[in-house]
Amino acid sequence: MRFKDISRAIRSPLNRFSAIKKIKRFHTHKETIGDLVKTGMNLGSKGHYRVDSQQIPLEIETLVNRVAALNPRNILEIGTCNGGTFFMWANLASNKAITCDLIGNENKIGLFEYFPKPGSGCKTVFIEGDSHTLDMKQKVKDQLAGEQVDFLFIDGDHSEKGVEMDYDMYHEFVRPGGIIAFHDIIQNQPVEGNQVYYFWERLKQKVKYEEVIGSEQQCGFGIGIIYV
Repeated sequence: MRFKDISRAIRSPLNRFSAIKKIKRFHTHKETIGDLVKTGMNLGSKGHYRVDSQQIPLEIETLVNRVAALNPRNILEIGTCNGGTFFMWANLASNKAITCDLIGNENKIGLFEYFPKPGSGCKTVFIEGDSHTLDMKQKVKDQLAGEQVDFLFIDGDHSEKGVEMDYDMYHEFVRPGGIIAFHDIIQNQPVEGNQVYYFWERLKQKVKYEEVIGSEQQCGFGIGIIYV
């Protein structure tokens, strides 16, 4: 085991305590959309309990406002990463917030139950596995137990084929009147493998959509919203 891993393991209990304390402190104040976005983008926790999200504030706050307006009961996210956007969804859903990712961090997953605001009734669910498999899709279906979701956030596999598969497999779970959002839709990306733009350009020809982009000159980011 590397020294860095040993050091993290030693600090882990303190980091967990600190993360839970920060979440509880957030819930003691009147929560605005701006506060929710700011906290989800950087909870301030560390190590195995780090919760944050790489977003442009204007873009993600616009999306969170759109989702909040739905008074969502169920939310599904493909691509958990560091859990920052899931923190936002868990504070908006009233019944169930589900997030899916290839690899789970057991320590961080243990924080998810603290994400929803007290008394909301929202249950958080993490599902580990490949979102492109029928087994994963069935697990999501089982969690929904016959219900649909109000909002689907697709921010997992960023290859053109991968994001198309996520859309094809999971958009049927979204209720009429709900919304679907994609992250990193602009063409200028810092990583060659970020190819969401190419699928988005094809998809938006066939749907009612909105693009939320901080600046046309930016590198990376951009959110595309579909109104179902």
